Amino acid sequence: PDDYRIDMVVVHVTQGSRSSAVKAFQDPAHQAAAHYIVGGDGHITQMIRELDVAFHAGNREVNERSVGIEHEGFVERASSFTDAMYAASARLTAGVCTRYGIPVDREHIVGHSEVPGADHTDPGRYWDWDRYMRLVRQAMA
Repeated sequence: PDDYRIDMVVVHVTQGSRSSAVKAFQDPAHQAAAHYIVGGDGHITQMIRELDVAFHAGNREVNERSVGIEHEGFVERASSFTDAMYAASARLTAGVCTRYGIPVDREHIVGHSEVPGADHTDPGRYWDWDRYMRLVRQAMA
């Protein structure tokens, strides 16, 4: 916590199941992992402590200052993003924002595709940012 100030949340999509993401993130050869994975059923799996740097954003500076949250599913399938997932993820993000004093706005809560230098498209066009940000703000209250 003394080395890096956390001031961002990065939203990802696993492009697969929660169990396949857990397996990949536990494999050192994979060389990447996010702090959390949120399942379609709303279950949250923590993979890395928030105060440890996770290699999730493809940008070292962003990795050092962010919490990465993966979401089970596929960017091209709107049905991947369930009510339970949005609700659980919003509560998780609200908690992260509260703990670190992160503003609840789209400059500080971003998609992986918005990270400078990123070559990913997640969370994709079906991720409902207006809904998500509204739920995060409601969870802050």
